[in-house]
Amino acid sequence: MKLITEKLLNEVSNQAKQNERLRMNYNFHESMDEPIHRLLNALEPDTYLPPHRHSNPDKEEVYLVLRGSLLAITFDDNGTILTSDILSPAKGTYGVEIPAGTWHSIIVLEPNTVIYEIKQGPYAPIIPSNIAPWAPIASDNEGVKRYIEDTLYKCGINR
Repeated sequence: MKLITEKLLNEVSNQAKQNERLRMNYNFHESMDEPIHRLLNALEPDTYLPPHRHSNPDKEEVYLVLRGSLLAITFDDNGTILTSDILSPAKGTYGVEIPAGTWHSIIVLEPNTVIYEIKQGPYAPIIPSNIAPWAPIASDNEGVKRYIEDTLYKCGINR
């Protein structure tokens, strides 16, 4: 049995704060080849997950927020926001399932946010055609900051 405790959440959150990408995974699956991946993903504000999609028709993703809050967003092929929902256990919105092939991203709203993520394995890096061409690349720090702020504004969120 694998137990998820506050101590574990704190450890992974502390690792995320020290990581230049401001996020850290803690995998429950033993191998990247396993058919189902289960992991904690500790996320800090200003981490950037470029909008992307999974073209594998069986590659849904499930995010359950264990603590903190984030904005879950889906987009059309042109980058227009289709849905945006704040996920926060404190507000009674615990998670989301994202269908395969859907452009999506998240923006972290609180420090020490941790999600439990479930998705089909085996691990395969996202191919370039499945990273949104209308969003900045991760290395464009200024573009990423503007993109996050613009997206929050479009969703009616002030940070």
